[in-house]
Amino acid sequence: MSILLSEKHTLADKQEERRRLHHEADVVIVGAGVLGCAVAVALGNQGRSVILLEKSWKAPDRIVGELLQPGGVAALEKLGLRDCLEGIDAIPVHGYEVIYYGKGVEIPYPENADDTDRKRPQGRSFHHGRFIGKLREAVMNTPNVTVVETTVTDMVKNQWTGQVLGVECQTKGEKDFYFGHLTIIADGYASKFRKDYIKHKPVSRSKFWALELIDADLPRPNSGHVVLGDGAPILFYQIGTHETRALVDIPENLPSASVKNGGVKGHLQNTILPNLPESLQPSFEAALLKGGLKSMPNSWLPPSTNKQSGMVILGDAMNMRHPLTGGGMTVAFNDVVLLRDLLSPELVPQLEDTEVVLKQMSKFHWQRKGLTSVINILAQALYTLFAASDPQLKALQLGCFRYFERGGSCVDGPVGLLAGIIRRPFVLFYHFFAVALLSIWIMISSVQVSKTPMALVSSVGVFWKACLVIFPFIFSELRV
Repeated sequence: MSILLSEKHTLADKQEERRRLHHEADVVIVGAGVLGCAVAVALGNQGRSVILLEKSWKAPDRIVGELLQPGGVAALEKLGLRDCLEGIDAIPVHGYEVIYYGKGVEIPYPENADDTDRKRPQGRSFHHGRFIGKLREAVMNTPNVTVVETTVTDMVKNQWTGQVLGVECQTKGEKDFYFGHLTIIADGYASKFRKDYIKHKPVSRSKFWALELIDADLPRPNSGHVVLGDGAPILFYQIGTHETRALVDIPENLPSASVKNGGVKGHLQNTILPNLPESLQPSFEAALLKGGLKSMPNSWLPPSTNKQSGMVILGDAMNMRHPLTGGGMTVAFNDVVLLRDLLSPELVPQLEDTEVVLKQMSKFHWQRKGLTSVINILAQALYTLFAASDPQLKALQLGCFRYFERGGSCVDGPVGLLAGIIRRPFVLFYHFFAVALLSIWIMISSVQVSKTPMALVSSVGVFWKACLVIFPFIFSELRV
């Protein structure tokens, strides 16, 4: 036994020397964000030799990546990283409150049927930078992982086969290189390498503008809040004991946010503030006066199969959806769980066997669909309804709210999908068209009998609009 332990320590020491002196490892990871850190821990714990590269180890100051759904919490636990939610003043999240023209409806997370205590699952919300700090701390404490602060500038390829062999960097102003059998690109939404390996381009038609509210009086504590009205949706959720994040979606070229109307600040002051719940108005106005507005593009990027030998692109660099539903980190952690299992040493003994790795990545693309297709489609479709800009979408928006008011399975199904608990795309399809049919019923039943024929004609337009909303996103998930 002691001989075996000695051999393991000797191997680990040799691998560490290779990483430190020769810049060689089994895996090179670019980006120490949510996904990069989780992958480094997962592969390092499998005995893989890992180098994690990050341009700055300072705590990031971002306005998204602050809410982790229950399905993400469960994946974090599978990775042995559940402790990263402790000691950061994280707030338990029990579900949502949707406020439609001043009227609210509670949407709690559904009971977990696998839990004998019948407890409802919880999400967590927090300051993004604090959470990243805990993830990076976990990386530092993981065996077989070496971290380096450096800026990756290019891929290093075999000039004959095109296989990626590693990366070129700038470290303290000096050119540097790191080599691995597999290079994982996880450099986020503004990835500098995406365009060379993925044919799709991110589409962004709006931005989230953020404020940090102090001691906000939320209508329903420990819940995410979605405020709906005449414009795009507004989100509120606690990120600390005293701090609440406000995210206001502002579409491109919005007249009320034009320069002549006072720009974004004018839009928030004149259009958003008067239409918020009264309890939130004082803290929102105080935050607006304090300043510190930040923004983030709301992007859509359908997933792609990784086909480049020697390299894998993951996270927001590969797949994005509107952050309305807070599903990004849930997708990332579940992707890491799946990747860890598909690239385990038992299935892929040598990562330099690129043929086997590519085969496993093809499986990865399709096996992740149960969860990620649901979250991707739901985020895009729900945003389209919540930012309704024509009569048909407004009818669907009303139908959606009335559907939630029914409670029971009309709430448990949709929020179970959003939470990453229900992983069956057909359930999403069912509830979406149930909302469409309810919208049509509301439209027909709310008019006088003499106007029923006209309402029937309009209902065809509503159903057609529902199809136009969801089917393009379904088809995008079916592409290779």
